Amino acid sequence: MSNGKPSNLEIRDLRVQIAGEDKEILKGINLTVEAGKIHAIMGPNGSGKSTLAYTLAGHPRYEVLDGEVIYNGQNILELEPDERSKLGIFLAFQYPVAVAGVTVANFLRAAINAHRAQEGKDPRETAIPIAEFRRLLNERMQLLDMAPDFARRYLNEGFSGGEKKRLEILQMAMLMPKIAIMDETDSGLDIDALKIVANGVNTIKQQNPEMGVLVITHYQRLLNYIKPDRVHVLMDGQIVREGGPELALELEEKGYEWLREEVFGNAS
Repeated sequence: MSNGKPSNLEIRDLRVQIAGEDKEILKGINLTVEAGKIHAIMGPNGSGKSTLAYTLAGHPRYEVLDGEVIYNGQNILELEPDERSKLGIFLAFQYPVAVAGVTVANFLRAAINAHRAQEGKDPRETAIPIAEFRRLLNERMQLLDMAPDFARRYLNEGFSGGEKKRLEILQMAMLMPKIAIMDETDSGLDIDALKIVANGVNTIKQQNPEMGVLVITHYQRLLNYIKPDRVHVLMDGQIVREGGPELALELEEKGYEWLREEVFGNAS
């Protein structure tokens, strides 16, 4: 159980395959996402980065073969996705889905109320008051340079790539998670949208300094704006190299093949 101090997210020997397929994707991941720190996972396509993100969030497509993920003294792999979310674990999706007929505002209020709900209590007793929600939503939307009418639009319906990613960050800003997992948030963003998203993440981090962040990306460019404390390289389902921010710069300059040859030789 928690001792009152912010908890690390500890991934221990995690092995995962796609449900129903006999192919191991994650092959013994060991990684600690420290409270208050920004960790970046980099790696080429097919290395297992998104598999890791979805496994942490509890996506049913991924079957855990072995290992555990410890947060607040419990193995979150034994919890349902909504229970993980209520613990404070948040996933910003690479490909957010559209939901027709549900406005951004209604979705966000429902998400907050789900987090505030308490067993044995009438949900109306714990729901966020309308006035408080509107004040919070307006404040957070200004943070991300969003027009007021954004809240009245249907969830991701007709959104550009940049708008979808900014909505993911808006959700993060509203929920203020303890562990934020960002799965290729920079995918499809132009430089202006990237800066807005990154500035939003940095502001949330300043307001929530104990939040641990796991940034998953192909490229170093996002890390120009969201500065990592540690960089981990995932390749063929394994963490093959770890280091400081300079490792991301080296990968940007040299690519991944030199590291693949160094680690796996000619076997790959």
